[in-house]
Amino acid sequence: MSPDVPSLDIDTPQGPARAHLHLPAGAAPGADGRVRVPGALVLGHGAGGGVDAPDLRAVTAAATALGLAVALVEQPYRVAGKRVGPRGPALDEAWAAVVADLRARALDAPLVTGGRSAGARTACRTALATGAAGVLCLAFPTQPPGRPDAPSRLPELDAAGVPVLVVQGTTDPYGTPPTSPTRTVVPVPGDHSLKKAPPAVAAAVTAWLPTVLPGL
Repeated sequence: MSPDVPSLDIDTPQGPARAHLHLPAGAAPGADGRVRVPGALVLGHGAGGGVDAPDLRAVTAAATALGLAVALVEQPYRVAGKRVGPRGPALDEAWAAVVADLRARALDAPLVTGGRSAGARTACRTALATGAAGVLCLAFPTQPPGRPDAPSRLPELDAAGVPVLVVQGTTDPYGTPPTSPTRTVVPVPGDHSLKKAPPAVAAAVTAWLPTVLPGL
């Protein structure tokens, strides 16, 4: 992450997390230290990756161009230098603490939570608890490839309880979840990495955000 991007260390029950704050042009913290914007995205990384993933960078650029703030969050295990994270309940606990802290200290705005792959799963499982206006899922890992006996993660999407956007590569080995009355699914060229067409990822997110953030 660029040294020009401010970061915020956040204590969680799982150890320190870190949020990298990307602000739109002209935005600055108010007297309470928070930035007032029409909306903000809080996005997490994949299981083995970081917040510099191409799809996260593309979404950050698109959102800040719309006048939104973006917090790219490193889970505590990544801050500690580990490549393998804990199970879902520990990730969810840390994530909820991060979102609460960002609301209290940094962001005066309705929040869209989300992330790529495992980060998207965490955001879905915690959407109602964190008060998210919507969830953005980049490369949602619906069904582990080569493991037809493994449980589908589709119930996590179905239980989000808020509007969801899934941006999925057309050749993603994890498959593509179906649409639903509260879930928009946009296929883009590429596989699970979403590296092939960042502009298509950005365009899908740009079109969806006004549907969940009325202030845009």
